[in-house]
Amino acid sequence: MSKVGIVMGSDSDMPVMSKAAAVLDELGIDYEMRIISAHREPDVFFEYARTAEEKGFKVIIAGAGMAAHLPGMCAAIFPMPVIGIPMHTTSLGGRDSLYSIVQMPSGIPVATVAINGGANAALLAAKILATSDEELLGKLKEYSGRLKSQVEEKDRRLQETGWKDYSK
Repeated sequence: MSKVGIVMGSDSDMPVMSKAAAVLDELGIDYEMRIISAHREPDVFFEYARTAEEKGFKVIIAGAGMAAHLPGMCAAIFPMPVIGIPMHTTSLGGRDSLYSIVQMPSGIPVATVAINGGANAALLAAKILATSDEELLGKLKEYSGRLKSQVEEKDRRLQETGWKDYSK
């Protein structure tokens, strides 16, 4: 049973949303990924959001592009956490999407990550799930340990080569 729903309004969001899926895969978290346009197929969207809880979703990750409606509308219908990913847009660089998500009305919260922050959205979803899953919490600690090791390795290489030869 999928624990996380990943929804985007267009396949143009796939490069960002696939980063969320990749992190969930790495952590062994089941998810369902969909492309649903809240504007072009509202009946499909409402059915998705209305049935997400009975499908077993505990968190929804929703991409927010130009009009940025998906995260807020998911949060209005789905009773559990929704994480919005503001997408970079050509007109305003994603600030329009970001502002749309962070300015939700009182009573309809949407957690927000950085513009194009697919990986962080998945990590936040995993942290929410880990509050009641010790095995997942262990996987998150291992993930953080790998990040630390990567930084330590990069610093070791810098100390050995110096900045001028670092990227060679």
